[in-house]
Amino acid sequence: MSDKKNWGSTVLGWFVVKNDGEEDSSVPQADGSSEPVESTEPGSETEAPAEGESSSLASAAFAGTVPDAPGGSIDFPAVFVAAGIDPEEQGRVSKAAELLGALPAGTDPAVKKQIVEASLKAFGVPIDKIIETGAHEIQTLESYIQLKAGETQAQIATTQDRITKFDEEIRRMRTEMDARVAEQQAIMKGCNAKKLDIQRVLEFFGQEAVARVVRDSPKLVEPTP
Repeated sequence: MSDKKNWGSTVLGWFVVKNDGEEDSSVPQADGSSEPVESTEPGSETEAPAEGESSSLASAAFAGTVPDAPGGSIDFPAVFVAAGIDPEEQGRVSKAAELLGALPAGTDPAVKKQIVEASLKAFGVPIDKIIETGAHEIQTLESYIQLKAGETQAQIATTQDRITKFDEEIRRMRTEMDARVAEQQAIMKGCNAKKLDIQRVLEFFGQEAVARVVRDSPKLVEPTP
């Protein structure tokens, strides 16, 4: 197995690229679960952390207020500061990135390394500090992912619980509504049956007598033709 293949796991699996450019696509799902990338390397299985362990460890990585990421927009400098990486340390890594980005794409890697190291030394930037800060930033980003994943899962669980309660309330309200409709139907049926009983009495006295009494009574409302 080449060093290139192993490089992605040399620092406790912090790096995004795992094997031959394969990206880690582990993401939280709507049901609060996650789907990790399946490794094809033998012996790559890792023991899953206990529930809540990842989120707790991720929280412990931050000493300051961890910024939100509205709409997925991340304030990286603020995230790093929350983990104790000051702007000066961040600037060193950014400077190295700028130097790398300024080199022609076809430059030999060994030559790139010499040029960047020489430039950094000229700026008085200690390379070991850049490596340390870079590794710390990667650790921080992994912790940020886990922290936000934990928050997302908690929010999903809370929302799902509310949905369940709303569903139960809807079912209760539908049951009450159906019962009220059935009650109204029973009222109509009972009243119509009673009306027929009374109507038979009135019909016994004759339509003209009923019409006269209704017309002359202050208690009754004469039907509209």
